[in-house]
Amino acid sequence: MQYWVGDQLVDAADAQVSVLDHGFTVADGVFETLKVMDGVAFALSRHLDRLRSSALAMGLLVPDEQKIRRAVEATIAANSREIPGDGRLRITYTAGVAPLGSDRGNSHPTLVVAVSPAVQWPASAAVMTVDWPRNERGPLVGVKSTSYAENVVALATARQHGASEALMADTQGRLCEGTGSNVFIVLDGELITPSLETGCLPGITRGLVLEWSSAQVRDVAMADLHRASEIFLTSSTRDVQPVHQCDDRLLDAPGPMTAAVQHEYARRVSSGLDP
Repeated sequence: MQYWVGDQLVDAADAQVSVLDHGFTVADGVFETLKVMDGVAFALSRHLDRLRSSALAMGLLVPDEQKIRRAVEATIAANSREIPGDGRLRITYTAGVAPLGSDRGNSHPTLVVAVSPAVQWPASAAVMTVDWPRNERGPLVGVKSTSYAENVVALATARQHGASEALMADTQGRLCEGTGSNVFIVLDGELITPSLETGCLPGITRGLVLEWSSAQVRDVAMADLHRASEIFLTSSTRDVQPVHQCDDRLLDAPGPMTAAVQHEYARRVSSGLDP
């Protein structure tokens, strides 16, 4: 395997960043995860737009889009034998080497592009609600930051209880998102996803589903999860994943509206790799 580190491809054994990199010491960085189909990164333009927005929100130097595109293409090509099918690609962009502590240094940002075989998600998911809220007024709202420890803890808790994803409210008790997914629900016949005002990430797949379906953006109470007739998750690697259990409640998975969204999403994806 080869990964892109800095300005070049290197063998996996030589893929290293400094122990003083601010992305390592204080999680001062941003990232994107994409799926690779037929040797091409899906929706790369949208992911690079979000990477740029995240970097600007964090106060990082503006990423060089053309350099990252070259790095993505080179990384996929270099690993095509090891990953002949679908893949999972991650772009990580950090503040670079800095003093120990919160202050940033004056070094160039660090860029890493890595790829692995695609995750095979199950046909449906069990989700669990957790008590920790998303802070919709925090400085990292809408940023895909490498500060993911909250998600790690919440997901580990869900897995300890037999679920594969944890769902969180915001501080006002509104349904927000999962640890690595956006959430849609069918409530009183309407397909709904929470607004970005709840602090949820503006997911790429979330955005495509909004464009390609009748889904509405509307805030709902966390309690509405327990009267939703259908629930599904979206993310760049899971696409549209039905939920068959939410806490102790069982649901049809997929329900009719979820199945329709799945079908349309798959049809659209098959017709173009950079929508």
